[in-house]
Amino acid sequence: MSELVTGDAVVLGLRPAKLPSRALAIAIDLAVVLTVFMLVSIGLAVATVSLDEAARAAVAVGVFLLVLVGGPIAVETLSHGRSLGKLACGLRVVRDDGGPIRFRHALVRGAMGMVELLGTFGVVACVSSSVSERGRRLGDVFAGTLVVRERVPAGRGLAVPPPPPWLVGRFTQLDLSAVPDELWLAVRQYLTRMHQLDAAVGWSIAERLSADLVACTGTPAPQGVPAAAYLAAVVNERQTRDVRRVVATSGGGAQPYTPTGHPRQGLGVRDARPTGSYAPTGTHSTASAGTHGPSGPVGPAGTGPSSSAGPTGPADSTGPVDPAGPEGSGAPATKGFAPPA
Repeated sequence: MSELVTGDAVVLGLRPAKLPSRALAIAIDLAVVLTVFMLVSIGLAVATVSLDEAARAAVAVGVFLLVLVGGPIAVETLSHGRSLGKLACGLRVVRDDGGPIRFRHALVRGAMGMVELLGTFGVVACVSSSVSERGRRLGDVFAGTLVVRERVPAGRGLAVPPPPPWLVGRFTQLDLSAVPDELWLAVRQYLTRMHQLDAAVGWSIAERLSADLVACTGTPAPQGVPAAAYLAAVVNERQTRDVRRVVATSGGGAQPYTPTGHPRQGLGVRDARPTGSYAPTGTHSTASAGTHGPSGPVGPAGTGPSSSAGPTGPADSTGPVDPAGPEGSGAPATKGFAPPA
């Protein structure tokens, strides 16, 4: 599988479509377009029977351009790259960077399609798609587009890493209604593949995505929280709200959703805050003593047991106890989310 990599070294989870699936989708589209063209031509032939031969020829040329060329262009523009054949085969036309196409992309593809598909009966398109690593025909090369598969096996998806335990539930009052779906997709793609990026490149991408998210929510990010950890916490909050919305819609009195591995029995926002800031370095940061497992004693906010004295209950399941923690506290080390340094 040839994965797509953007200019920022972000690997996109898109699978380019190859010749067999593309040929089937084009065959379905051509069958639909030719059927519409024949019906429109018959209707106009009956309606223009009283016109002279030149007028009928002009109408025929106009119908040809409008239906066989303008129709696919309009459909791809309005559906963002999903024609009827591509929808049936699970394909979609996107830009080289993975974004949705616009009118100019569909126009170039449609104009080149007249030569590749109609002028040469698909021979040029088949040859160019066969020799291309991503299965692109000449129209895709000139338009800067790519046909990808939207239906992928369920086991290939990468899970978004959970945020640090002390950030879970900290953004419950954050307004996420103005965040566009494109930004959510970009954040999710970064979080699932941030460990594959260069440290400096990944850090710059996280900072930019965090700034975009802050601009959409209108609330600044907390001081001392790294950009990658902030993104993971906000995505986790959105997933929690989605699950609660589904549960509330379906009814049944189900219990509120709690992220797996991060019990929050009786913990408020201040209870889950660590003693130190989260550091995105190569080492694991240590959690506060107030964030241990549910069986340990938990006092009011800011009055929990000190990390340097007194029993703190069993160690948290998020990682082994680090005896060399801050001030020799022996607090459990955070595990499962380590953004690049």
